[in-house]
Amino acid sequence: MSTPPNPSQRFTGKDGPRIIGPKDGKLADFGSFGARFMVWGEESGGGFSLVEHPIAPHALVAPLHRHAHEDEYSFVLEGRMGAQLGDQIVYAEVGDLVFKPRNQWHTFWNAGGTPCRILEIISPAGFEHMFDELTAGDMTFELAKAIQARYGLEVDYDSVARLCVEHGLTFGSE
Repeated sequence: MSTPPNPSQRFTGKDGPRIIGPKDGKLADFGSFGARFMVWGEESGGGFSLVEHPIAPHALVAPLHRHAHEDEYSFVLEGRMGAQLGDQIVYAEVGDLVFKPRNQWHTFWNAGGTPCRILEIISPAGFEHMFDELTAGDMTFELAKAIQARYGLEVDYDSVARLCVEHGLTFGSE
């Protein structure tokens, strides 16, 4: 087996077998949730990327949104995840997998009072780079919207207040 990877490094499929430990992978902090990049699209031949999201208790991760290019699969590792999929509200427990197909309005949150962690499988890969870009340098709302549009992400920012009230959530630095 190879030497454990440097957390800030990206690897290609040519790097061979390895273990990605619980402290490995590039980390991004978005306040009430995080992103730990475990498999980049370049490593999977573009087929998928894998991101771990630790989510603070009762935190909304994102406004309602939809992806034009990729499907997402959320596997619950710890805690309880709530999600809105179209008009349907679902709750997922440890071991559950939630499918969020492209072009469907959706969002998700920590539906419990303890930490929640999910593995997010994104297919095809590429969208993980949007998270990476959003953490680079000084970010303005206008720049974030431009980055999201470039990745085919449509966002309903007006949904945040309603979601927070309906599900007892906080968003961002609230």
